[in-house]
Amino acid sequence: MTRIIDGKAISAQIKEELKVRVSELKKEGKDICLAVIQVGSDPASSVYVNNKKRACEFIGIRSLSYELEENTSEEKLLEMIHELNDRADVNGILVQLPLPEHINEDKILKAIHPKKDVDGFHPQNVGALCIGELGFVSCTPAGIIQLLKRSGVEIEGKECVIIGRSNIVGKPMAMLLLRENGTVTVTHSRTRNLKEVCRRADILVVAIGKPKMITKEYVKEGAVVIDVGIHRNENNKLCGDVDYDDVAPICSAITPVPGGVGPMTIAMLMHNCVESIKLQ
Repeated sequence: MTRIIDGKAISAQIKEELKVRVSELKKEGKDICLAVIQVGSDPASSVYVNNKKRACEFIGIRSLSYELEENTSEEKLLEMIHELNDRADVNGILVQLPLPEHINEDKILKAIHPKKDVDGFHPQNVGALCIGELGFVSCTPAGIIQLLKRSGVEIEGKECVIIGRSNIVGKPMAMLLLRENGTVTVTHSRTRNLKEVCRRADILVVAIGKPKMITKEYVKEGAVVIDVGIHRNENNKLCGDVDYDDVAPICSAITPVPGGVGPMTIAMLMHNCVESIKLQ
């Protein structure tokens, strides 16, 4: 019978553990503070920002919220980041994406000090991950590793296939699976015989960005399927990159959408905020 990997339950467990750790740090006189910057009022971004604030409140992290107008200049945003970089009482800085078109996203992410980059997007942190040094790890891939481990899925020696090569999910996911001694293949839009390659996977991580693209033809019987995608279907219901109803019957385990990978991203952001004390 297919096991549903419950991201809500696992993320709640992680947040409870972090709450205890934050309480211990406070007894040592160490407070943690996360600064969250949102430019504009994109509804989805506002939901994510509010979820992050609530998570901070739950585990005992102080959060600073900066809500800037849509027409805020790139220079003004960079100025704010530099000020937060210099503040000793701020441990983490998060700029909510996407940014308005007139702002260079890459320049903004590179402006955040690597030791305050709790999203794990700065090239220095990405490089540290590649060579096995300490640094912040991108939250979604880190959350997927926790989903697998805490669900009793062994990674070592397994064939792991990732669909998608983005800097935020696909590439760091490959590095993390390698770190766990998985045998990793990264596929993308130019991969030949994609179905055949995917059917080799013991663990299939899908981050392609196309709703319900992955059907049972892509999946080996008994595989573990992790669905990173999130979309709204024709009935305005949330769905993933995987056709859940088609794929679930042949898997050994699968993440649902919603309630799978999504909650883990915020849990691992909180984990990175707590880890910032060590890195700083």
